[in-house]
Amino acid sequence: MRLHAAVLTLWTLCLCAAPLQAAPVPGEPVPIDRIVAVVNEGVILESELDAFLAGIKAQLRERVSSLPPDDVLRRQALERMIMQKLQVQTAEETGVRVDDATLNQAVLSIARRNNMTLEQFRRAVEADGHSFAQFRENIREEILVARLQRRQVDERIQVNEQEVENFLANQSQRGESGTMYRLSHILVAVPEAASPEQIQAAQAKMEGIRSELSRGADFRQVAIAVSDGQQALEGGDLGWFPAGELPALFADVVPELPPGAVSEVLRSPSGFHLVQVAETRGEEKHTVEQTRVRHILLRTNEVLTDDLARQRLEQLRQRIAGGDDFATLARAHSEDTMSARNGGDLGWMGPGETVPQFERAMEQLEPGELSEPVQTQFGWHLIQVLERREYDDTAEYQRAQAREQIRARKRQENLELWLRRLRDEAYIEYRLESLES
Repeated sequence: MRLHAAVLTLWTLCLCAAPLQAAPVPGEPVPIDRIVAVVNEGVILESELDAFLAGIKAQLRERVSSLPPDDVLRRQALERMIMQKLQVQTAEETGVRVDDATLNQAVLSIARRNNMTLEQFRRAVEADGHSFAQFRENIREEILVARLQRRQVDERIQVNEQEVENFLANQSQRGESGTMYRLSHILVAVPEAASPEQIQAAQAKMEGIRSELSRGADFRQVAIAVSDGQQALEGGDLGWFPAGELPALFADVVPELPPGAVSEVLRSPSGFHLVQVAETRGEEKHTVEQTRVRHILLRTNEVLTDDLARQRLEQLRQRIAGGDDFATLARAHSEDTMSARNGGDLGWMGPGETVPQFERAMEQLEPGELSEPVQTQFGWHLIQVLERREYDDTAEYQRAQAREQIRARKRQENLELWLRRLRDEAYIEYRLESLES
């Protein structure tokens, strides 16, 4: 049984799980596993690089017509492994941990995503030539790095209301509030404290890359071969960005580029960049189904037990079914004082605006229909749906999206700087050149 492709896509690092090795035959020489890079106090072995590279090649064959030369892919794969190891080392040094319960749940989730039991999934991993124990450790590292990035980057990002207002105003002025861009990217990195000679060499290299692209070279192939960006092995694909989520460096450039076009060379603290607009999408209207609902709430206490509250609501339900006015009874009996003044009317409610038990009961009712008594953490409810409508909440949706887009843009920029600083401050010794092709 082969692993579902989703595992290889969602958990890239699992591809570097060490292949199962046959036991050595007595008398035969045992190959020496050489070191290809020293990363601070740790090392990366040739066997680890080979296994990781095999997984990368398997992914690339599904996306590109021809693979770059092996030496190019090995350098890119090694760089990816170095950055992963640096982050794992930092996590361990700063006390970030992943317990076995969290790890077990993550592995079980992957198995279920592939419609397998845990035992079936273990056998599938091993049938693909990987150690299941190493697979688990790679998942642990993936979670470890995600937690580290949350601590070092995500939790330090703040978005205030003025930023949201400015964001929406700028979008409106440019007439691109709903435009989406799929971007590809090439980075030639420079160290944080680069000398003028290093900066000049990096700029000259990027100008040469742009010239190659202008002569018709495939952007994805070039990105795989030369980019220092974290998405190099994905052909530089950064994915889809709403207009306001564009990294600040690209925000003024991308809207002026037609699909397929490549930008001029751009400079940032991380180095020199090229960005390509791979695709665009237009604005979409956002609607939700809203329900106008009213209720009668009874809260339990030492005197009013759950059974008594349910019985009282059943009696009120019978009275309403017999012709009594819901609003009048709500004013007299509901303990939700805010809505009781309005006859129990909660107004229009969209998805996620109330607690799950209430929302599930509400969704099952036709307009005019009464629920059975429903229990939530607030007490017992008698619910009646008055009407439903399709509501255009594009403005509210755009505001919520704006906040997320600003946060995502800040995250990308801060993560890139943090990773570059992490690398610049590390001791890294390459030994890849000593290996045979």
